[in-house]
Amino acid sequence: MPPSSPRPQATSHRVKLTVHGAPGPLARASNPLHNGRRTRPFALPFRMTRSFAAAILLLALPQLAQAADIAGVPKIREGDQITIGTTRIRLGGIDAPSTDQLCINNKGERWTCGVAARDELIKHVGGKSWTCHGRSTDRRGRTLAHCEVEGEDIQKWLVSNGWALAFTRTSHDYEAEEKAAREAKAGMWQGAFIAPWDWRVRNKKTAILGATKPPENASAILLASASGEVAPSPDCTIKGNVNSSGECIYHQPTSRWYAQIKMKISKGTRWFCSVEEAEAAGCRETRR
Repeated sequence: MPPSSPRPQATSHRVKLTVHGAPGPLARASNPLHNGRRTRPFALPFRMTRSFAAAILLLALPQLAQAADIAGVPKIREGDQITIGTTRIRLGGIDAPSTDQLCINNKGERWTCGVAARDELIKHVGGKSWTCHGRSTDRRGRTLAHCEVEGEDIQKWLVSNGWALAFTRTSHDYEAEEKAAREAKAGMWQGAFIAPWDWRVRNKKTAILGATKPPENASAILLASASGEVAPSPDCTIKGNVNSSGECIYHQPTSRWYAQIKMKISKGTRWFCSVEEAEAAGCRETRR
């Protein structure tokens, strides 16, 4: 009697699991001819492999999004913060002054260097299309990116012209440009100022920077600017104060108690230019 033809193998989407070592239960299952008997291979159903692949893709999406280029004409919020479409972008490797920051010029006068940094950037490339290469996302949900306009490195331009400092905690890319700006007394370097990262948490011990020796009263002038009776610029009208519990509270112009908040440094008051800035400083909105 002729031998019967071998049964055709049914096709299915399965993943075989190869097990090395002693022939335990899994090893026997993975070997169809173990002990001379045909056994069913150990396999994962197709729906499981598909779910696993989908999970891996979801985990990779944030990294893929960060790596993608973002292009378009931006809205320039501050010297180092822009928005393209719905994407908020923070220029990486540098730190520019916030729009509420004041500096001292070469005549010993206060001036709105934070507003100037933003406005100079707008004049330089504000109406042009930018290309930003996303690198990561910060704790506030902004994309950290390196940005270019027609091949020009925007971070490099800002630092070279004294409108930002190299943020060496994360990058050393712009240290040479900062040194050149300091020697040329460009932008903020023309007089005295507080480093942008120190400005946000400034106190009486905060260091004063400048291309030349700062005036003796520089500290008093710069600290007082945070709580002068008049806002440092029309863009910075949110008032912040400290309540009896030591909690920082911010008040927008529409707040019920806005007019009653007196801006005096002895009471720990300060001006903010945006709700984001106030919340980043640890303040919450008034409940009244």
